[in-house]
Amino acid sequence: MRLTSSLFFLLLGLIGAQATVDLRTAAAMAAGLCKTRPTDLVFIIDSSRSVRPSEFEQVKVFLAKVIEGLDVGPNATRVGVVNYASRVKNEVSLKTHRTKAGLVKAVTKIEPLSTGTMTGLAIQFAMNVAFSEGEGARAKSPDISKVAIIVTDGRPQDSIKDVALRARDAGIEIFAIGVGRVDMSTLKQMASDPLDDHVDYVESYSVIEKLTKKFQEAFCVSDLCATGDHDCAQICISNPGSYKCACKEGFTLMDDGRSCRACSNSATDVVFLIDGSKSVRPENFELVKKWINQIIDKLDVSDSKAHVGLVQYSSAVKQEFPLGRYNNKKDLKDAVKKMAYMERGTMTGQALRYLSDNSFTAGQGARPGVTKVGIVFTDGRSQDYIGDAAKKAKENGFKMYAVGVGNAVENELKEIASEPIGEHYFYTADFKAMTQIAKKLQINICQEEDPCECDSLVKFQKKVEDALQALTKKLEIMSKRIALLENKIV
Repeated sequence: MRLTSSLFFLLLGLIGAQATVDLRTAAAMAAGLCKTRPTDLVFIIDSSRSVRPSEFEQVKVFLAKVIEGLDVGPNATRVGVVNYASRVKNEVSLKTHRTKAGLVKAVTKIEPLSTGTMTGLAIQFAMNVAFSEGEGARAKSPDISKVAIIVTDGRPQDSIKDVALRARDAGIEIFAIGVGRVDMSTLKQMASDPLDDHVDYVESYSVIEKLTKKFQEAFCVSDLCATGDHDCAQICISNPGSYKCACKEGFTLMDDGRSCRACSNSATDVVFLIDGSKSVRPENFELVKKWINQIIDKLDVSDSKAHVGLVQYSSAVKQEFPLGRYNNKKDLKDAVKKMAYMERGTMTGQALRYLSDNSFTAGQGARPGVTKVGIVFTDGRSQDYIGDAAKKAKENGFKMYAVGVGNAVENELKEIASEPIGEHYFYTADFKAMTQIAKKLQINICQEEDPCECDSLVKFQKKVEDALQALTKKLEIMSKRIALLENKIV
């Protein structure tokens, strides 16, 4: 009977845990711990003649309620509205309104166009105009979502399959909402994968409001760090719908992803590979130099610890100074400040080859048996092939960081970066935001554990095992005594 009760309570616990998972988003929203990830959101609404004026008013109410659940602002979620029928009208630009009140008021003033249904034309317009930087969209970034929500009640009079595919390939996540006699196959051609999450159907405009909660939750990111639902030893960093652990300066994250171990900068050779092409511009190049010196400030620069080298590249490669020339921070930072801007092309592949073939050689000051770290900065697409050179650098055992700004290509940054890629590549659209990257970029290398400590560790482990065996025996004796007492009671 005791065993049956245990199973019963175990099942209750499992059911309770599942309920907790299912309610987490709702609870987070209620507690104010839910925020929307930075998003450029464009509503594409069908106002063709099949949509009655009263029904169009219900669509506007739906838009307003979704907007009310968003974190609206220039650095959070920006909202635009495209109205279409036989023609397309950009009713609200992403750059126009920065508050919920302003957005909702603008939505209430939208009038139906009451002609045909050119859905393909509307998607093309959204891609070319509504999601353009001129209309307030932000530069492509892994930190900014691009989302389109299409509401339609009919069959399009033009082709939508190819244009929807191009929009998705451009990084736009498409939700398709169908009403009444809509063609479901059309919705599926427009929507992003998985279709179950991106295609919705309602019988009439009078019930479209029931989708409000779905879209509020779709944009809601539960801050698990704020709720305390994490097991990080030191620092918890919120990600969309999840989190990751980090450690304070002077510590390193263990393999379990949550524990931290004290560490120090062991002997490390660090070489900066800096893009000095003309697209950087002189004023931004000065910001890059300040960024380099921010990272140098975090290193333990000395004859026996961190050595730093600097290489600038554009159409050619120039070594500014080799590893080991300066062994204190002041001299290093002064040398960085004196670096002159080259202002030509962007031959990143050539620069990576120089890094492998020259910068980390003994002739250029590299030390044998010392960790090698390469930090590559670029602001644009390389004019030569980088694949082989990037692969060779990592095969040589170099720890490679890739930092991109402005028009840097995300795929190229990932190709340069070491594994895990998420910890070794960084991007920002604005040179002025590079300070934040300097804070995130950690080059602390922990010393290997002292092999001499193994003996004491083994002795400690043996003591623990002996103590556990003794405790087990005591528990067995107590169990027998309890059993005897139970028999006497019966």
